[in-house]
Amino acid sequence: MGIDNFPASLQPIIQQGFLEREFEQALHSKLGYRMIADRESFAVGIGETLTKTRAGLKPSVTTPIAASTNTNLDNGLIPQGWGVEQYTVTLNFYAATQDLNMVTSRVGIASQFLQNAATNGEQAARSLDELARNALFAPYFGGNTRVVSTLTADAPVISVDDIRGFTTIFVNGVQTAVSASAPLSVAVGSNSYSLIGVTPDITNNSSAPGGISGQLTFGTAITIADGTAGNPVLAITASAIKRPSGRLTTGQLQATDMLTMSALLDAVAALRLNAVPDIDGVYNCYLDPVSARQLFADPDFRQLFQGATSANSVFRQGMVNDFLGLRFITTTEAYVQSHPTLGGLFVRRPIVCGKGALIEADFAGIGADDVAPKDALVHIVDNIAMVTREPIDRLQQIIAQSWYWIGGFCAPSDTTTTPFEVPTATNSNFKRAVMIEHIG
Repeated sequence: MGIDNFPASLQPIIQQGFLEREFEQALHSKLGYRMIADRESFAVGIGETLTKTRAGLKPSVTTPIAASTNTNLDNGLIPQGWGVEQYTVTLNFYAATQDLNMVTSRVGIASQFLQNAATNGEQAARSLDELARNALFAPYFGGNTRVVSTLTADAPVISVDDIRGFTTIFVNGVQTAVSASAPLSVAVGSNSYSLIGVTPDITNNSSAPGGISGQLTFGTAITIADGTAGNPVLAITASAIKRPSGRLTTGQLQATDMLTMSALLDAVAALRLNAVPDIDGVYNCYLDPVSARQLFADPDFRQLFQGATSANSVFRQGMVNDFLGLRFITTTEAYVQSHPTLGGLFVRRPIVCGKGALIEADFAGIGADDVAPKDALVHIVDNIAMVTREPIDRLQQIIAQSWYWIGGFCAPSDTTTTPFEVPTATNSNFKRAVMIEHIG
């Protein structure tokens, strides 16, 4: 039969003198971000949004009770309570499908059915890894941005590159919109101001991955010196971002600002200051191959392994595992951003994570009969439903191969761990990961 009668999408895979009987596999993305997520089951019948509450700590007691006050029924004690904080995870539905005509597929030189299944599986895994990456990075960009337009006169409103981390403040553990009654202390340039309002731009011009450009409104006027384009804007609750050479913003990064062992050690120190638990003895560092290559060129890194018995295996493998309190995991899903002001340069973002940095909520009803009918072939693989539907067309020839996942990711906060409870802790809302920005 002539192949011209087949759909154009099938014609390239029908045998025309080729002897190869299997499909060559395409290049696959190297995944990793979903690995950091603590998985929880989202129960059936409780809605589509789950708010979880985390209990805080009580301050240490270092002052002895005076004998003169140890009287009455309360013994001179004042009751103390512990704080709480809440974080929310929302269920969403993700799915994809493709059809296969089982009659015409038999003319092909390889099994399209098996290839479709493999391709669906790769698509599902990559999709969830990108969802995990987006949920992990979003809060750790928060509260750390820069002025994008210089003020012409002292004014209470400035335009910034990214408003994430400025829109809400925790009040009694609950995220509350920033307002005059719930202000947020923000450093603009060299001075601190009280933020009382945030307005996103109608047209988003943010240069940050997933960023939202907008305007910040303060209770007092910002000086021209502070409101100059490129100046840092840092919330008191901002997440930690480490940059080489002490750069304060992404826009200040220069061509020589490569990834160094010093920056990684700073990230580890920041996690330890906040008492973030490790993962089997170390913290996970997710980075792309360019970031990893720069690390091997760092003089401090090379000096560390000079003459060491482990040096040969370290450099032979091209990557390091479990050293300096870090476990390195390379991924091709890392954010790569063009430099906001310098052409031809790219900003790369390794991220160092401790235990609990991300939570994955999987809907417990995945694969239930009322979701996937009994006459469908359903396999649950890594909490993802792989579905093969029987032919229901008139000739019973076309089957559907699909996947779906119902769930969500969120990065929980740690606002109740403050310097009052843990003296070395920072004021960051999100403490369980540290992002590093460098040129590559």
